[in-house]
Amino acid sequence: MSELILANARVVTRTEVLRGSIKVVEGRIVAIDVGAGVAPGAIDCDGDYVIPGLVELHTDVLERYAFPRPGVRWPETAAVIAYDAEIAAAGITTCFASLALGYVVDTGRRPANPRALAEAVRGAQAAGLLRAQHLLHLRCEISTAHVVDDFASFADDPLVRLVSIMDHTPGQRQFVSLDKYREYYRGKYGLSEAEVEALIAQRQGEQARFATPHRAAVVRACHEQGWTLVSHDDATVAHVEEAAKAGTAIAEFPTTREAAKAARAYGLAVLAGAPNLVLGGSHSGNIAAAELAAHGVLDILSSDYVPAALLHGAFLLHRRHGASLPDALACVTVTPARRAGLDDRGEVAPGLRADLVRVHLADELPVVRRVWRAGQPVT
Repeated sequence: MSELILANARVVTRTEVLRGSIKVVEGRIVAIDVGAGVAPGAIDCDGDYVIPGLVELHTDVLERYAFPRPGVRWPETAAVIAYDAEIAAAGITTCFASLALGYVVDTGRRPANPRALAEAVRGAQAAGLLRAQHLLHLRCEISTAHVVDDFASFADDPLVRLVSIMDHTPGQRQFVSLDKYREYYRGKYGLSEAEVEALIAQRQGEQARFATPHRAAVVRACHEQGWTLVSHDDATVAHVEEAAKAGTAIAEFPTTREAAKAARAYGLAVLAGAPNLVLGGSHSGNIAAAELAAHGVLDILSSDYVPAALLHGAFLLHRRHGASLPDALACVTVTPARRAGLDDRGEVAPGLRADLVRVHLADELPVVRRVWRAGQPVT
């Protein structure tokens, strides 16, 4: 019988922080005891925090490993293993890789169809090569021509749990400001002024043609598959109403306070970027995550493009933005877990899976020292 005891820790439960120990048997938490003593055979955490394993709903990092430079395609399984190592080192024990369906600009740094990457995740996980548990979040750019066909190839895939409906057409949602769109696409893709203007015209034309029928097709398929729907970059109350009508559970990256408040009113969990919180604002000029927190409309943090930002952002919510530590950590543990339909993790509580992270606080910076998934050490 496998047994693990983490002692002399600051244990963060859903409601409090207590000095004590956690006992794990066969991958499940069986007891939480108060007291600073260290029993024989226990791991002395020396006063460090022990928190639930982090649950990441939206990260684009896998594509970065698979396509590290324009025109360079790394072997898929090797990319998945390297990506997994970064995820686990950040304290993330459950991760939804966000794979894009329908790309806007083909620079050779994103797969036209990420099916091969999904199969590499499946194969590496089945072979026991990965530290974290990996699931899939499909990001559907509904205003592109082939998104519905690409999406159909994932039918009945058990790794898929989340589907976000995205529309990055210039002039609305994330890119209400065309100047911001021009700045972003010139900087990210190295496009000339003429190329950006041609892209704006192309994207607006494609949206007029594809967005409405593709949205309907993706929503219908998600209901048939039982997948959780996610809205993306809602900017107006009308955007949120459309998402709520479709049965959406999560509003990720709302761009305005009005949209975030409307999402909350309709029962959607509001997700914001942890890099936004760490850096003090949005790179696109949209609402700051700190402002959402100040208005009480922030439920989930996502690391987006920097896995280490997830834990950092949660501790900033606590130390700089007034949230209790249990409430701040809920944004990266139990709340995303429950919204994604995962009821066996996300809290330090008897009966739940022992996904645990030992965290040392160096001034204000949380540093991951050890990670366990289902009671087994992975870092």
